[in-house]
Amino acid sequence: MAFEKKPFNNSIFDVNPSDLFKDFGKQIFDQFPNQTQIKSDVTELEDYYLIEAELPGIKKENISLAFDKNILTIEAKQAQLNTEEDSAGKIIHQERSYSDLKRQFNFDNVNEQGITAAHDNGILRVTLPKLPAEENKATRIEIN
Repeated sequence: MAFEKKPFNNSIFDVNPSDLFKDFGKQIFDQFPNQTQIKSDVTELEDYYLIEAELPGIKKENISLAFDKNILTIEAKQAQLNTEEDSAGKIIHQERSYSDLKRQFNFDNVNEQGITAAHDNGILRVTLPKLPAEENKATRIEIN
């Protein structure tokens, strides 16, 4: 719902209490970037699915992929240590940033042995080949 302007000379007693707090949480929490979600594109082609996931600044060694029970799981761990030292070697400023990222995708009809992945310039590309389609899936049922 968009912000609705009220006339300037509106009395404070004419204000609905729910109007005062309707966007309160959104205003506070929208200031913090959501860094715990992996942004991704999923494309379905004739023979395979393609996932392109953004993992900027994360090394290939810190990414793990698993495919179990038709669910692809992408997990990434990142730790950044920033330190500054003065001339005597004492740390005068130190910041640490740790983040665990996880995203899951559900796929049917995937050839598990043919799944491939590549990581280049912060983009993870996962290719999931489809199993050959069964031509005769319908089962004929006899009526007694």
